[in-house]
Amino acid sequence: MTTVTATEITTTVRPGKVRNRVLWTLQIVLGLFFVIASGGPKLVIPRTLAHDNASAFSIPLALLVFIGLAEVAGGIGLMVPRLTAAAAIGLAIVTFLAAGFNVFLAGTPELAPFPLVLTAIFAWIAYERRASITAVRALITR
Repeated sequence: MTTVTATEITTTVRPGKVRNRVLWTLQIVLGLFFVIASGGPKLVIPRTLAHDNASAFSIPLALLVFIGLAEVAGGIGLMVPRLTAAAAIGLAIVTFLAAGFNVFLAGTPELAPFPLVLTAIFAWIAYERRASITAVRALITR
């Protein structure tokens, strides 16, 4: 004899959906921030930025442009589903190095907490989106 039991159907949102929405919101906001506000000005007006900051520290113009390219590429990568984890890892490295630069070279340790918080956020995004790394690896090794 078989027994059939009724199961209760609930309409609650799973934690996975909420986490996914939070991640995508962070990825889009931070991606736009790095494309528009952080990396973009380093590419559009690098000579002006290097000249304005020359009194505080000396950054070669080529390094400033490279950092701008890395930030723009990372910002775009955060918004491309297959590249999110790789972009988050790259931006975590860039922001961690920015915090180190603020502390050791620029002499402004009070500016280091913001890049360190971004580093933690990017590390969390990379951890949560780690499946995209295996998807890219599988795509490349085909």
